[in-house]
Amino acid sequence: MNKKLIVILGQTASGKTALSIKLARKFNGEIISADSRQVYKGLDVGSGKITKKEMQGIPHHLLDVASPARKFTVAQYQKLALRAIKKIHQKNKLPFLVGGTGFYIQSIVEGMAIPDVKPNWKLRKKLSSYSVEKLYGMLKKLDPARAKTIDPKNPVRLIRAIEIVTLSGKPVPKTLRGHTSQSFDVLQIGIKRTPDELKKAIYIRLQKRIKGIIKEVRKLNKNGLSFRRLEELGLEYRYAAQYLQDKISYEEMETKLEKEIWQFSKRQMTWFKRDTRIHWVKTQKQAENLIKDFIKKECPTSEEIKH
Repeated sequence: MNKKLIVILGQTASGKTALSIKLARKFNGEIISADSRQVYKGLDVGSGKITKKEMQGIPHHLLDVASPARKFTVAQYQKLALRAIKKIHQKNKLPFLVGGTGFYIQSIVEGMAIPDVKPNWKLRKKLSSYSVEKLYGMLKKLDPARAKTIDPKNPVRLIRAIEIVTLSGKPVPKTLRGHTSQSFDVLQIGIKRTPDELKKAIYIRLQKRIKGIIKEVRKLNKNGLSFRRLEELGLEYRYAAQYLQDKISYEEMETKLEKEIWQFSKRQMTWFKRDTRIHWVKTQKQAENLIKDFIKKECPTSEEIKH
């Protein structure tokens, strides 16, 4: 088999995990997570991290590789993911990159050149005193393209984006195809869901997990992770932390979470829509057929895997 990579992507609650397990079992694969919160140890329920039982014996990579107390960068992710892909290829198995973090996926698929910008603590201290609204406004002026895809309520990502643009004088991210010298061909498969299907899935999943999320956030805080850091981790962790600090009621937490997860899913799709090479599928069979055809091709060109 020529060195290939299958990407399974989609919005939150679209069914990526379940589909990837079935496909990895059928095509002798191993899975590499592309989720910006599942890399952290202890962020299990809130991030929707797969359990050992759900893995069904399929090896998973890049889960629990970082401490939630410290920021895990895209550059770190790219390095570990490329290493995992290489190891899987060496075993003559098929790597599946699975997740919904567009920036992580792009760093691998595009061979992104991650800006080598070291932290500027003086600038960070200044920016940390600004509201998220002000930070987002700054980024929109500095880098409109990045502002369209970033979480506008995540101060950590906003500050880092502003820091990179300010210090490098270049947009975020600066991409150069082939920069990482990947020697594999890529097939990207996206899971297509209607807005109604996705809203229903988001609601059901949240109801199943919400008590567990609160319990998890309480435990993380008890073990030394500050509420401030928990809020920086976004979505479930942000609102559960606010609830546990009595900043919002249980009902407000539920309402805000459902709304914010839906908004987040729309931002994910905005990111994915920029890549016309993604093949959107509704069924497992459609995904299987795409993979079968892709594997048969000895060395497909980028044009051959476009729509």
